[in-house]
Amino acid sequence: MPSSISNSLLWIFDAFERDPTYVRRRMFGCDAAYIDGLLCLIAADRDKPWNGLLVCTSQERHAALIADMPALRLHPVIRKWLYVPQEDPAFEDTVEQLTALVLERDPRVGVEPKPRKPRGKSGLPKS
Repeated sequence: MPSSISNSLLWIFDAFERDPTYVRRRMFGCDAAYIDGLLCLIAADRDKPWNGLLVCTSQERHAALIADMPALRLHPVIRKWLYVPQEDPAFEDTVEQLTALVLERDPRVGVEPKPRKPRGKSGLPKS
C-alpha cells in the first residue's frame, strides 16, 4: 500500500533525475536513493532521529567522510551509517556535497543492498 505521506526532503534527489541508474524506493517510511544498484542516501522527514539525510557507507569510511563534511555524525539508531540532521546549519551544504559525491561514484558512499526475501502468499512452507 503506497504511503500518502509526502517527504519534504525529496528535493535532495533532484540531482539524480538525469542518471539512468537512479532508482528511488521507500525504506523505513523514508525515501532511499540507489545509483548503479547501490543504496546511497536516505532522505528522512519524520521525527528525530529520522529527520535528515542518512549516508549509506561502511564504518571504515566514516572518518574520511566526516573529515570532509564535519556536520556528519553517526546515526543514533543505524550506527553503521552517517547522518546529518535537517536542523544542522550545514545541512544544505552537506547535502550538496553528498549528492555530488554520489554522482561522481565516490567509493565512500553506497552499499550493496541486502537481497529482498521473496514474499509468499502465506507464511506456510510449500509442500
